[in-house]
Amino acid sequence: MRKDGIRVKDLDPTHKIMPYLMKGRTEAEVYQTETIDITKLMKYLDKINNNRKDKITLFHAIITAMAKTVYNRPLLNRFIAGRRFYDRNNISFSFVAKNKLDDNSEERLIILKTKYDMNLFDISDIILQEVTKTRKANSNEMNDTLGFVTSFPRCITSLIMNIFRIMDYFGVVPKSISDTDPNYSTILLSNLGSIKCNSCYHHLNNYGTNSIVSTIGVIRDIKEKANNEKTANKKYVDISFTLDERIADGFYFAKSIKLFKYILENPKLLEDELSSKIDIENK
Repeated sequence: MRKDGIRVKDLDPTHKIMPYLMKGRTEAEVYQTETIDITKLMKYLDKINNNRKDKITLFHAIITAMAKTVYNRPLLNRFIAGRRFYDRNNISFSFVAKNKLDDNSEERLIILKTKYDMNLFDISDIILQEVTKTRKANSNEMNDTLGFVTSFPRCITSLIMNIFRIMDYFGVVPKSISDTDPNYSTILLSNLGSIKCNSCYHHLNNYGTNSIVSTIGVIRDIKEKANNEKTANKKYVDISFTLDERIADGFYFAKSIKLFKYILENPKLLEDELSSKIDIENK
């Protein structure tokens, strides 16, 4: 029995056979880029940040929207390990925080675990606290673990990693390690917009349980003509998703991305609890 998920047994034959046809996530990748209108969202963030010392950012809003989407679309939180399907015990996000925005600055891995009653303000506060704490400590548990494993000669490091892959297959990786490893999170995020880059394809990893990777691009300002022929300034961002197609079908993924876009385009929804139900079928 795994510590991080509950086994799913009521599967149709098509899904049951998939882990045998496509043994690893890298063999079952589906990639999609979405362009999202964030004009309303940026105005909303400007308004709520007026009286805040610690600013809520676009990145915080995107993580909140993703969490709300996963709570509403639970198959996104499913993973395959050891040829078996599992529903993850929690919804978590992993991302990198650099000490400084330069080539030689070290990267610090951060894991954010969400709770059903959180909202945008809670998530923003937690992210800011974790980033500050990690940068002040100049390290975190995963960095320390990786430093230890890679301190040995190559043959020993390879042996250790082979042992970990076997443990990963049978779901017996120590919780102290999996809880701090981004490969065991629901969604692994890369905020490329923070370094003025566009979103891009990012591969999945056959190690761990992570089934979704997403990259966020830079905000683009575009002037568009409205119905009255007046020019309006609009803001857009490209967000890319790489998913393990074995955990759900394309129709499920498409509806999930549609919901995610709807949340960002209606930012007041970010103030509700993550688990609040959102019905967009009749909208």
